[in-house]
Amino acid sequence: MVEGLHRVVVTGLGAITPIGNTVEEYWDGLISGRNGVAAISLFDASSHACRFAAEVKNFDPKGILEPKESKRWDRFSKFGVVAAKEALKNSGLTIDETNSSKIGVIIGSGVGGLLTMETQAHVLADKGPSRVSPFTVPMMIPNMATGLAAIALGAKGPSSAVATACAAGSNAIGDAFRLIQLGKADAMICGGAEASITPLGVAGFASAKALSFRNDDPLTASRPFDAERDGFVIGEGSGVMVLETLEHAKERGATIHAEVVGYGTTCDAHHITSPSPGGIGGANAIRLALQDGQLNPESIDYINAHGTSTPANDSNETSAIKTVFGARASQIPVSSTKSMTGHLLGGSGGIEAVACVLSLRNGVIAPTINYTNPDPACDLDYVPNTAREHISKVVLSNSFGFGGHNVCLAFRQMI
Repeated sequence: MVEGLHRVVVTGLGAITPIGNTVEEYWDGLISGRNGVAAISLFDASSHACRFAAEVKNFDPKGILEPKESKRWDRFSKFGVVAAKEALKNSGLTIDETNSSKIGVIIGSGVGGLLTMETQAHVLADKGPSRVSPFTVPMMIPNMATGLAAIALGAKGPSSAVATACAAGSNAIGDAFRLIQLGKADAMICGGAEASITPLGVAGFASAKALSFRNDDPLTASRPFDAERDGFVIGEGSGVMVLETLEHAKERGATIHAEVVGYGTTCDAHHITSPSPGGIGGANAIRLALQDGQLNPESIDYINAHGTSTPANDSNETSAIKTVFGARASQIPVSSTKSMTGHLLGGSGGIEAVACVLSLRNGVIAPTINYTNPDPACDLDYVPNTAREHISKVVLSNSFGFGGHNVCLAFRQMI
């Protein structure tokens, strides 16, 4: 802890995921190895090269969101606001006129309202400009999950949105952590939200050869670190947490789930989609998170990997971990929860940070499912197929995104 900086703790958790629509359901899905992948139901994917995804199931925001208003929201914003409300409720924090200016929101998204953009583009082409919805712009812009959450919760403090592709949720948490450390806010609601399972989203990633094309067996398609991986499975949802200064949380008697102690962020400056050779950018983000938290490499008990199930990411992330931790890398459990949830893009960092905090709290590490064929280039302990009881005191969460964005977050049990 650097003198003059506030300690930052996690007091609230919220999650909408392909394997559970509350934090409790999500955790049960993680430790049971629940698979969230199935045939796409959100649109007719019969003509697509990839016809499966990890959709949020049975999502019904009635009773949480006002129906008339939420009709004017894109799906990603609905996910973000519902998860934010769950996180705030879980924290027990009341926002009112006495504290609203010191409580802010940062919810990242890689794409924002892609479905709205697609739908209204068709309206423009088919019916002309006069028929385009007046809600098009506020529905599609990626900061709107933040804006709508702030309105719904009455949070008038620092407010922004991060759009660093698949690192967006983690960058949002890291930026919120910094604001609280520096005394710019007493509390922040932060995380990521995404809803890009749309015709254009799926076709675009498929054309880039980033997706798995295992249409004959989609349940085994997301297989991080496995030798037969062929691409990621697109997912959707949101993960949000409430962060506070330790003093603020103690003063109100809050339940503290964990402490945020480190944040590292870098850029590869290498390629628009491919990671830098050997995962150097990711390794540097991990080092920065350790330095920021004044953590020794020997203190890390678990790493929640970015682990996308793409050939390039998994081998490079493995290299990054080995570069930082050396011989000890083989002793650190590393798992990819994307094996169950698919890849939520900008929402991934949010739900994976939630998974890290739950792992610290419950003494269990979620598995990497579908791990059946070891890859010589990926030779770490990936917690294959079954959850593992493991007491962790310090854990890391990695997120890497197109454009070369790298983020590592460090969480610790309260001491």
